[in-house]
Amino acid sequence: MAQTEAIISTLKRTLRASGLTYADVARGLGMSEANVKRQFASERFSLARIEQICQLMQMDLSELFQLFEASRSHITRLTEDQERELVADPLLLMVAVFVQNHLGYADITGRYNIRETDCIRCLAKLDRLHIIDLLPNNRIKLRIDERFSWIPGGPIERYFEREVQQQFLRGSFRHGGDTRRFFTGLLSEHSRRLITRRLEALSQEIAELQRQDAGRPLEERHNTGVLLALREWEFAPSQPFLKN
Repeated sequence: MAQTEAIISTLKRTLRASGLTYADVARGLGMSEANVKRQFASERFSLARIEQICQLMQMDLSELFQLFEASRSHITRLTEDQERELVADPLLLMVAVFVQNHLGYADITGRYNIRETDCIRCLAKLDRLHIIDLLPNNRIKLRIDERFSWIPGGPIERYFEREVQQQFLRGSFRHGGDTRRFFTGLLSEHSRRLITRRLEALSQEIAELQRQDAGRPLEERHNTGVLLALREWEFAPSQPFLKN
C-alpha cells in the first residue's frame, strides 16, 4: 500500500510539472472533475487508468515508474538513533546485516534458526527505518545506496570494535582461500593518501562483486569477512623505547 501511495504522489507531481489540472484530466478521460478529484483523494486507480493519465502527459507508463524510482531516497547513512536501535536488538541487527548481504526472507529463515514471526517483525522494523522496502509476500528491496557506510565512531562501529573485530582477528586464517597480510613501514603522507584511495577503490569493487553475486544460488555464496585498515601505528613492544 505504501508503494501505491508513493506512485500516486509521483503521478500528482508529474501532472503539476506538465501543467495539467484535474479539469484537463477530466476532459481527457471523459469524466467529471469531481470524480477525478475523488479518485486522486482515495488513491484508487487501476493500472489502465494510470496509463491513460500518462498518455495525457505524453509519457509512457514506464517513464512514470522511472520517476517514482528516482524519487525514492536511497540512504547513505543512518542516524545515530537508528544505529542505537539496531545495536539494542541483536536479532534486528543480524537481520539488517543479512539483507545488506542480499539475503531474502526465505534465505534467512531457511539458513538461520530464526522464527518466521521474528523475521517478519525485524523486516517490518527495517522498513520503518527506511533500510528496506518490505513488499508483498515478504519480498525485500534494499534502499541502501552503494555508498552506504556506518557512522564513523557511531554505535555500530563501536559495537564492531567491541564484539566483532577481535573475534575476527583471532582466527587462524589457514583455511583454503583465507589470506592475511600485515605490513608496517615508514611511509610519506603522499604514500598514505595513495594507499587510502586504493583501499577505497577496492572496497567499492567488493561491494560491486557482492551485488553481482546476489543473483547466485545461496549455496554458492559463503559468509566472508574483509578488513581494510590504515592508520599511523607503532608496534606495542617498541613503545617503551620511544622518546617523548
